[in-house]
Formats: sequence, structure tokens, C-alpha cells
Amino acid sequence: MTTRTEAGGQISPDFLPPQMRKHVDPAAPVPLRMMAAKGLVPLSPVHMLGALYMLSTDPDPGVRETAEKSAAGLPERILSAALRDEAVQPPVLGWFLGKLWDKDAYAELLVLNANTPDEAVAAIASGCSAKVAELISENQLRLLRHPDIVRQLVQNPALPGSVIDRTCDFAVRSGVMLEDVPQMQAARVRIFGPEEAAKPHDPGPTAEDVLRDFGPADGPETGEEPGLNLTQRLMRMSIAEKIKLATLGNKEARTILLRDSNKLVATAAIRSPRITDGEILAQANNRAAHEDVLRTVYSNKEWTKDYQVKLALVKNPKVPVAIVMRFLSTLRESDVKDLSRNRNVSSGVQTLAKRMMEKKTAPKRGKG
Repeated sequence: MTTRTEAGGQISPDFLPPQMRKHVDPAAPVPLRMMAAKGLVPLSPVHMLGALYMLSTDPDPGVRETAEKSAAGLPERILSAALRDEAVQPPVLGWFLGKLWDKDAYAELLVLNANTPDEAVAAIASGCSAKVAELISENQLRLLRHPDIVRQLVQNPALPGSVIDRTCDFAVRSGVMLEDVPQMQAARVRIFGPEEAAKPHDPGPTAEDVLRDFGPADGPETGEEPGLNLTQRLMRMSIAEKIKLATLGNKEARTILLRDSNKLVATAAIRSPRITDGEILAQANNRAAHEDVLRTVYSNKEWTKDYQVKLALVKNPKVPVAIVMRFLSTLRESDVKDLSRNRNVSSGVQTLAKRMMEKKTAPKRGKG
């Protein structure tokens, strides 16, 4: 059973503890669903937001209305904890941004949450406060992944002209061109000069071209089309088109783009909704991975539930010691022992592992 909003977001109740799923099940008695709609069911902040989102499309109008009212009146302690949490599903975050966009404290948390859908950010970009709009303008990955955000930002009357110019300049340099946005045309003139700016814009190979020629996003990876191969195509693509391909493309494209010299492209690839568990583990093991890619991996609570991912991150010398310490204490004793003897890990990790083993063996020596 899933639920869908008018914006098309769909989630499953599987995110809830098994014993709580009955409270969002349309087949369950109305009083059970109404309890959750009123916020009377003991749920964590993350689960509370998801449950209210699901109940906002409940078949019973009373449940729907109550869920909407509860969502609008959630206390600060719940919202401040949940809205920053990437464990909240994207449709839920987008729904709450639509409700809380004019409350800066919450809007800021939502636009800074990497899981908040780009479409939801674009929807509020033209009318939010200057502070929130500037935060949006600083997220370069969002701007290139979803250029309509730029189109909306330039219409925001609260945003200073200097910020609009800076945003448009960045977008143009990255290969974005919105023909219907005068501020983008002005940016082209500033960057390339009047004569060059007057010429037709050539974006080079587009993500759509590559997806068409090298197989669908989740289909077989042929790479056998006549003409330029995939790597050659990618070399000629703008940053903006690479980011689109990193988000929508197949594993073959992601594998190349994860190694791209531009950190925004590599980050877009690891954040692709099509990324697989195997690719995540490969990046955790990759000593040549971008620091931003590794940061995305070790900051994701769901991904680091995988024991092999944690172990790989601990062994990776590019992962900060503070992060290693967090994961090291959760490893099996046998693995910590191996790390204390492993000369292929950083000296800091080896030392930490040795100290952990010494603490575990110290009481045994005392008893002897």
C-alpha cells in the first residue's frame, strides 16, 4: 500500500515500525487512523512527519483534515529534529516545505536538507524571504540539477541584484542557458562579451542525447553506438549536462562521472536516485574518491547501516578521524583487532584500534 500526493510523491508505510503501520492503512478502522492524524500515536519525529503525510491523502475526509491541521501545528521540538534529517523521504520534505516556506527557521532546514526535492525548492524560490532565497542560490548542485530554480530565483523581489547576478553568472559558466530569462542573457554578455553572446548557444552533447544513444537509464549499457564513445561524449559535455546525466543515467555513466574532476558532478552521481548498494560500497572503498563523495556516503544514516560500508569507510584514509571514531566503536572485535595490525590503514586508525583492544584486554590481565 502506498500513498500519492497531488505533486506525485509516493511512499510506502514500510518506513514505520511494523506495529504502527495499521495507523496509516486505509483498510484499518477510522479511529486507528484518526489517532495518528491527531498525533496521539507514539512516533519519532521522522515517523510522525511521514505518517501525517500519508494520512493527508486518507480516504476519510475527517482524517485528511485532521492530519493537515496536525502537520501545520507540530511543535518546534519535532520539526527542528525531523526537517534536517535525511532519513525523511523526499516527498514528505517537499510537502512540508510547501507548508512552512514562509517560516524561515523551518524553510532553512528544508532547503539545506539534501533530500528535499528540487521541484519543491523551485516552487518556493520566487516568494520566500531573502535569507532563504540566498541559501537556495548557494546550493550549486541544485541550481545545475534543476535550472528552473534559477528561473524562479530571479523573480524573487527580496533577493539583491548582486546575488541574482552571481547566481546567473555561475549557471552560465556551467553551461545552463535559459533563453526566456533576461538575467541569464545579461550574464552571457558579461561573461562572453556582446558578440559571442549574440551567437546561438551550443550546449554541446546533452544528457538526453547520451541517454538516447547509450541506452535508457535502467536498461542495458551498450556503449556501441557509432561515432564518439561515452567517455568522449562526456568530455565535451557542460557541467550542467553532466550533472543531469549523473542524476538520470545508468551505471556506466555514473562510474565515469564519479571520477569527474568537478566535485559537483561527482556528488550528483553518488546522490543519483538510481545509485546501487554495490556502487556505494565501491566508493566507500575507493581511496581516490572525491572527499565530497565520501562525505555523502558517511553522512547517510541508511547507507552506513551496512556493516561492510562502515568497515570500508574506517579503512579509507580519506575519511576524517572523527568519523572513523564514530564507526570504529560499532565494529566487531575481530575486525578492530585486524585494523590494529593492518599497515594499509592510516596510522591514526591503527592507533585507535590498538587502544580499543588494550581497553578490552586490560580487565582480563588484572584478574590474572
